[in-house]
Amino acid sequence: MAAFELLGTPTPGGLLIVVDHASDHVPADIDLGIAPALLATHIAVDIGVAAIARAMLGAGTAAFLATASRLVCDLNREAHAPAIIPIASDGHAIPGNALDHAGHEARLARFYHPYHTALEASIAAVRPGLILSLHSFTPSLASHPQQQRPWHVGVLYNADERAPRLALPLLAAEEGLVVGDQQPYSGRLLNATMNRHAEGHGIPYLGVEVRQDLIADAAGQGQWAARLGRLCGQVMGALA
Repeated sequence: MAAFELLGTPTPGGLLIVVDHASDHVPADIDLGIAPALLATHIAVDIGVAAIARAMLGAGTAAFLATASRLVCDLNREAHAPAIIPIASDGHAIPGNALDHAGHEARLARFYHPYHTALEASIAAVRPGLILSLHSFTPSLASHPQQQRPWHVGVLYNADERAPRLALPLLAAEEGLVVGDQQPYSGRLLNATMNRHAEGHGIPYLGVEVRQDLIADAAGQGQWAARLGRLCGQVMGALA
């Protein structure tokens, strides 16, 4: 199984959607040592985002999706980051990820390096006008239930603020939306994929986090696919 799938046809100056946490799949030869039910939760997958990306496909839009769970390998981390193969997530131990050095390197060689090498090659071959880094977040963490996350959507970024500064007021203008600037966490702290593939090449990007209860079903996914499609079109028009 490849570490990624590329959907649609990349277009010069078009939109490329990148979804690091698109899948809950764990290959049969990897035993994480956790209850299967956990694979349907936020610790294993960014709920709803793969369906949104697929719904956004069309002329000028392609999507690059991970095919394995973030518990197998968290692709939105630097290669040396301790949590790249997490041994715990939101209070749940992941005993199958207690790997020796050789096992750790083998996991990176199987998932992390092919994913980022292919994404790098795709962007080099067909430079997009905007990258949408699409994620979703749980309304509250089981390990910190007192810390509620009221935002419907957050916009994350590091040094390149071009697209975020356009997107934030556009999202805020949508009736009833609670929009987080660098919420539920800061892109200055966690932005590995976009630091490498967008900021590293001077390509404008939006890091978008949608709250998972809003996109847990087909209706919500369709609504947000349409909303994000409009948003990206407006941002790309303003950047042109």
